Amino acid sequence: MNFSLSFSQQFFIGLRFCLLMLALCGILYSTSITTLGELLFPYQAKGSLLEHKGETRGSVLIAQNFSGAGYFHGRPSAANNDPTATGGSNLAPSNPVLRERALADSSAIQAREQISAAHIPVDLISASGSGVDPHISPAAAEIQIARVARARGISEAEVAQLIANNTEQKQWGIFGQARVNVLLLNLGLDQLAPR
Repeated sequence: MNFSLSFSQQFFIGLRFCLLMLALCGILYSTSITTLGELLFPYQAKGSLLEHKGETRGSVLIAQNFSGAGYFHGRPSAANNDPTATGGSNLAPSNPVLRERALADSSAIQAREQISAAHIPVDLISASGSGVDPHISPAAAEIQIARVARARGISEAEVAQLIANNTEQKQWGIFGQARVNVLLLNLGLDQLAPR
């Protein structure tokens, strides 16, 4: 028996195998996992979008830019909070561009919040690795209480309670850090004291 195959026979066997794997892995698997995800987790599969009175207000998974004294501000973003361009800046701590941006952000936060640089939580200076992190630390939210309360005309205690109500704790008590979703916090502010 001769087990050697010609080049053309080997080529067509390889081609059939590639097409089979493309159909199985690229089409059948992808379609079935996507369909299963949409059936089991419809809210997450559609981007965890928050809607209010038929209007989409944002996604709890993707940061948005908030400006103005009456809103909590999130982390800086190397991607301008664009979910189609996620990623960090990849600048090393020794990079002068990063240092200049951090100093400028620090100065702006000091002026806006009326605090010293030593009291600024690091997450308000450092961008997240994804560039679209929707969370800040409770400490980062707390340094913004006075400004937000003043701008909204409500008490600092009400704003502090809103932060406490929107603080997500560690998962199962051990994973991650306590965090506050900026979108949910600002939507809560709009309900508490409309602008």
